[in-house]
Order: sequence, then structure tokens, then C-alpha cells
Amino acid sequence: MDNTELLRFTTAGSVDDGKSTLIGRLLYDTKLIMEDQLEALQRSSDITGDGQINLANLTDGLRAEREQGITIDVAYRYFATPKRKFIVADTPGHVQYTRNMVTGASTANLAIILVDARQGVIQQTRRHAYIASLLRIPHVVICINKMDLVAYSEDIFNQIREDFVNFAAGLGIRDLTFIPISALHGDNIVDKSENLPWYFGPPLLRHLEDVYIGNDRNLQDARFPVQYVIRPYKDEFHDFRGFAGQIAGGFFRKGDPVTILPSGKTSTITQIHTHDGELDEAFAPMSVTLQIADDIDISRGDMIVKRDNIPHVAQEFEAMVCWMVDEPMRKGGKYGIKLGTRSARAMPMDILHRINIDTLEPETGVTGLALNEIGRVKFKTTVPMIFDPYNRNRYTGGFILIDEATNITVGAGMICEPKRIVPGTEDTAEFII
Repeated sequence: MDNTELLRFTTAGSVDDGKSTLIGRLLYDTKLIMEDQLEALQRSSDITGDGQINLANLTDGLRAEREQGITIDVAYRYFATPKRKFIVADTPGHVQYTRNMVTGASTANLAIILVDARQGVIQQTRRHAYIASLLRIPHVVICINKMDLVAYSEDIFNQIREDFVNFAAGLGIRDLTFIPISALHGDNIVDKSENLPWYFGPPLLRHLEDVYIGNDRNLQDARFPVQYVIRPYKDEFHDFRGFAGQIAGGFFRKGDPVTILPSGKTSTITQIHTHDGELDEAFAPMSVTLQIADDIDISRGDMIVKRDNIPHVAQEFEAMVCWMVDEPMRKGGKYGIKLGTRSARAMPMDILHRINIDTLEPETGVTGLALNEIGRVKFKTTVPMIFDPYNRNRYTGGFILIDEATNITVGAGMICEPKRIVPGTEDTAEFII
């Protein structure tokens, strides 16, 4: 399984739409539940007297979650099939846990949004779809659940699909799939259901196994954030100096002309090393050590890029921010910022607008962002940051804000597309999403 491809996916949906039950069903039907876990579930079912195994308890690990029948924290589960390995994040549906959903979905290749077939597309469905689009999750699967409670109606499925497509037209979701399911009874989860003869697509697990994620990473813009400088020895016979990190985009080959940012100095790649030996080329998301031809001062936080493909370098930028703590963000506040391997201090110069989480419309004239609120903020940093717009590269366009007194992460940000930006100047006033 070491060479099997990994898919990260997240689940979202309104309260009691069946997110945890769906994940439990996936684990149960693929025979991936340990015997002691199954015995504990059976004992729990006996206590409740409902006569069925409560599959949601596989992911709702907190006592408060089990008592209320809801998901509060993000629960991560790992499983595998012969085709692919999976990491699934079961995220909360409540609006007051928006930060948890952002956390669980930030690294996902795919999002599963559950819709109750009896309720159709509701406000929380639209909110979760908006967050999935904001986080640029490449693949979205709309699982219309509880089809057993609407007599497996094709008309209801088609109506919900039409409603969602009309709403999502402006969200820019690249890959959108609809699957009718019943998580409780296992319809269309692992095997195709005889109760849904009108549905000709794959069941959910087969879709998860087959969805193509090879193009999810940006393979056009070569980006190598330096994480560590390796200098194990230096004497008259040896002078090894390498730069270690994970490639965040594109690919690098021996002989490639490169630029080191933010200094702007240029050189050429001479060698590419990995734990298994030397390579002629490497690509995202490989972890490698690069050697260059010239002796240039490079340290953690710098970035090695192709000479003809330069990212933005600026101390001012705009970003969409999800605020994650009780103490609100204020204009003029001071925070630590971490973008890739680069750290600095950042100040919100202006809060341009806040997203109304119910209507998804921007609200201007706000002075701060409270817990779980999302807004567009203009920042200024103490040193130049090296970035791409988040919609082009999630790994070089996403950052976190840190309370330097407590070292707690207080916000997560996604940099917006600049219309015009000149490295080395403060001409960063115009931005587009």
C-alpha cells in the first residue's frame, strides 16, 4: 500500500443529514472496523434499544456528540481499499463550527456535501458549498441522502440536482457529481442499489476510488519554499550545501535556471537529492533537497522558482479570512503570519467586507471579524511575502494568523488575485477575487 494514491476528502451537511452515519457505513461495508470497535458499537446499540448498530458513533467520538447526536469537532478516519488510501474528515454542520469545517476541508481533494432528500437544498447546503468553493476544493460530490424516506423517487433527486446546479453556477466548482444514497441502509454506498434502478452512475466508494486527482496540484508554476538548509560538512575536500523542502508546485530538473526570492538572485540547479538517491527531475508534492551552482545566501522562508515564472512578492495583499477565536479581529491589530515556510508579522489595514453567512452577500462598513465569520481583509506585513493567488495554488496562497502571546492560530486566510502588483513597490491597491 506504500505506493497507493492517497485521497483526502471531507464531509459536510446540515445537522442530522447523516454525515457520520455515511462514514460509518463506508467503514462497515468495506469490513474495515476492528472487532473490538464493532463489539463496542453493538453494546451501545443494545443500550439505546433501537436494535440497530449506530454507525455514527464510529466518528462521533466526543460524549457530547453522542448525547446530542451531532458532530462538534473534526473527526479524522483512515481507511484503504486495493485501489486507493483515504483520509476522511467528518466536519460539523452547525454554523457556529464554521472554523472546524474550514480546518477539515483545507487540505481536501474532494468534498462530500450531504443533502436530506426530504429537505432539499437549504441554507446550510448553500453555505457549505460556498466554503468548499472558497477553499478551492477541486471535486465536489452532492450525496442526496435518505432516499429511502422519499420512496427512492427519481423526480425528487432530479429536482434537488436542478436546484443545486442553479445555485452553484457562480461558485466555480470544477467537478460536480450527484449520487442518490441511503447511508442508513447502505444504498449506493459500496455497491449499486437495486432500489435505485434509474441511477446509472457509480456508487459512492467506486467514485472515490476512480476520481482523477492527478491535476489537482498546480504543475505549471514551479515553487520550492525552502524549509531547511543542509550543511553536514565543509572541508577542503567537500562543500555540500543543499536546500530541503517540499515542492509546492510545478517541477524542477537538473540544469534549470532558477531565481531565489525575495533577493532576486539567479542560479542553476545542479543536483536533486531524495532519501532514495539522486534524481534528474522532481515535481509536486515530492520532498527533496536541491543544490544550486552559486553560493547564494538562502535561508528558511525563501523560495526557489523558475527564472521565467515569478510569483508575487509584496508586503500588501488582500485575502479572504475565516476567524477562529472568540477575541475578534480588529483593524490595526498585530498578528504573526505563516505562509508556507515564511513567517512575519501582519496587520489588518482594512476589513473591506464581511460575508453574511445566511445570504452569502458581502456586508461593508464592518470594523472586525468575530468567531466563525469570513471576510475580505487588506494586510500589510513586516517583510515581503512570496505568494500566488489561492485560486491558482492552494499551497502558496494560503496562510494562518497567530496570536504571538499565546501561539494560538486565530485565523486562516486565502490570498485574492491581484490585478496589478509590482515587486519591490507598494502598488498593490487593486485586487480581484
